Amino acid sequence: MQKTLTVKLATGQLHLDVKPGEVPLKRLLGFAARVSSKRKFLLVSKVLGKHYPVTPRMMSWSYRGLARAVLKVGVSSASVWIGMAETATGLGYGVFEAAYCEGVQEALFLQTTRYHIANNERLEFEEAHSHATDFFLYYPQEPIAKKKFLEAQDLVLIDDEISTGKTFLRLIKAYQNVNPNLQNVFIVSLVNFAHSEDRLALEDQVNIPVHWISFRQGTLRFEDTHNELLDNITINVSGNGECKKHLLAWPGRLGMLTPITLPKNVVDEVRIYFDKNALTQHDAKPILVLGTGECNAPAYLLGRLLEVEGYQVKVQSTTRSPIHQGNDIELICEFKDNYDDGIPNFIYNLDPSHYQHIIICHETPLNEVLLERLKEWAAISARIEFKSPNTPHAKLYFSRS
Repeated sequence: MQKTLTVKLATGQLHLDVKPGEVPLKRLLGFAARVSSKRKFLLVSKVLGKHYPVTPRMMSWSYRGLARAVLKVGVSSASVWIGMAETATGLGYGVFEAAYCEGVQEALFLQTTRYHIANNERLEFEEAHSHATDFFLYYPQEPIAKKKFLEAQDLVLIDDEISTGKTFLRLIKAYQNVNPNLQNVFIVSLVNFAHSEDRLALEDQVNIPVHWISFRQGTLRFEDTHNELLDNITINVSGNGECKKHLLAWPGRLGMLTPITLPKNVVDEVRIYFDKNALTQHDAKPILVLGTGECNAPAYLLGRLLEVEGYQVKVQSTTRSPIHQGNDIELICEFKDNYDDGIPNFIYNLDPSHYQHIIICHETPLNEVLLERLKEWAAISARIEFKSPNTPHAKLYFSRS
């Protein structure tokens, strides 16, 4: 039986009509008000590891669950799996990795990005409700990966939540222009609140089978209270458009054929930087492994290894998404981004005193912004590097100021 949930936000009232499902909605979602004139609410995921700290175990559960659901429908190994920037890049990678471990080992993973990479061919489209509407899907550079991209039979699109599906429609249509042989589309999300007419409109325009996969489904509507004080708040979250290639180490933007592996001794390497009088793995305080922006998968990979070693771990990521305090957003920390855009970045619900250690996983070189964060949070730096763009083997370089 369908249930209706009404959530009061500072910007209005959010109404959700939720269909029955096996996973309790409160296990998946919280809610908040966005600083935006286009979309004034936010579904705060409790399994994503973005705006809310999450255990690696919970993240792994969501990755496996979605990947197995795709495999159950039937997906070709000749497939492209795409995680949507910024929020779902880590989710997209995790679902791809889980599918790879389940036997889909000829696929390609890509993620969309907000960053400009000069001299790289790309598809361009927009996300209408986003704070930063322009984002890109770059063609893979490696010939084998590019061939897979242009000839894939199945397209798997992964996002944290869906409200209309319009962004996916723009992406699919752009992709069909370069790959007319596409046979199936899988739209994968933690929750799906697209109305039936939006789904049908997408399916009609795509004109090939579309499979919708999520843990929970329903519809939503929002009543705007038109709070003039809040509506007048504006935050610049658009980058400067300069090439960021020299700052971007994570290979997801240009295509990955296999999951990333970290060295077996990585936990021993980071443990050196723990305080000498630090408490043990079994201490009540967890370790926070913090990713940055679109590059949040490395935080999950390190957090998962620490968890296997017996440490209590939470994973989270910085974001450029501005959110009002209230509801499931209790604390807001604002600082400049580490990609030389000079725009605000945020970390939500962070109280450093709740953690035994904070480890910041980042792909950019150490700069003034990162050094300030490391100093303020007494954190450990973990910079990820790759020997070459085409290798799955990554190295984390740890340091502490």
